[in-house]
Amino acid sequence: MLLVRSMTHSVIPRRSVRARFPSRAALPVLLALLGLGVLGALPALASLGYYRYPALSGERLVFAAEGDLWTVGISGGLARRLTSHPGEERFPAISPDGRTLAFTAAYEGPTEVYTMPIDGGLPTRRTWEDESSVVVGFAPSGEVLYATNRYSLLPDPALVRLDLASGQRSRVPLYQASDGAYDPSGRILFFARPQYHANKTKRYRGGTARNIWRFADGDQEAVNLTADFPGEHFSPRVAGGRLYFVTDRDGTMNVWSSDFGGAGLRQETFHAGWDVRSLSIDEPIDGAIDGGNAVYQLGADLWQLDLASGSSRQIPITLASDFDQLPPLRMARRSPRVSAALASAR
Repeated sequence: MLLVRSMTHSVIPRRSVRARFPSRAALPVLLALLGLGVLGALPALASLGYYRYPALSGERLVFAAEGDLWTVGISGGLARRLTSHPGEERFPAISPDGRTLAFTAAYEGPTEVYTMPIDGGLPTRRTWEDESSVVVGFAPSGEVLYATNRYSLLPDPALVRLDLASGQRSRVPLYQASDGAYDPSGRILFFARPQYHANKTKRYRGGTARNIWRFADGDQEAVNLTADFPGEHFSPRVAGGRLYFVTDRDGTMNVWSSDFGGAGLRQETFHAGWDVRSLSIDEPIDGAIDGGNAVYQLGADLWQLDLASGSSRQIPITLASDFDQLPPLRMARRSPRVSAALASAR
């Protein structure tokens, strides 16, 4: 039975992604402003970033922007940078006790799993695989769950659990799995397969469309929970006795939920146009889940979903950054000739 939840919902303006980055037509104007020293026109542009890969634990939110990891409260505000390495950090996940941050980075060449204190500090490398290792999350026991092709006979990712104290690894006994989340008991794993096909086609219905599967301790086979729809399903997350995931059943990627058997489908968000990406729900703290909030990427922004009321809102986040990657700023700073030419044009 399909249920549609009545909820308050704000529609994100279609300009939300492009509005924070200058178009080609705007570059001459911005360069002229920089050359004239008129920087006061840029704060609104420079304070916004492109936010991805949210990780939520209680009131703390960690996300990726500018190739680094940042943290901010779930209510939004000025974010604080956690990493500054030239290499890119992605896929953050917060431990069940809220003290450790795991993420994926390529500091030394290979893409590996790293951890660091949640408030920042020196990253510690945790894997030395021959293949890419991507952080998926944490098991309720505190083990890092990551995906890698290292232990696969075919080029398909499998899930591995890593004990941070001992360094011991244990492979999840599944042939193919690229994302997943455990129930609070740690005995049931909900996972996505096959791996992401990198096809950006809207309403993709091809043979590599992902489904959500259920695998419990003692089961001989995993069970496909979303076989009734040929489209995409990914980012399985668990909260409040329900399974949450992202799917395009209504034509746009939105958050939906079901019971642990795949029944009782309910649409949770109702966005049109921009697709929902990278869903995160409160991680278990001391074995309990309050299931209060979820955070997801929509366009260039992060949105909060109240799981109890069904209401969603954009989280107002700003960055304290020099935004060196923006084309007009980079050109003006690194090319004295450009600055001199603009100054002489006065």
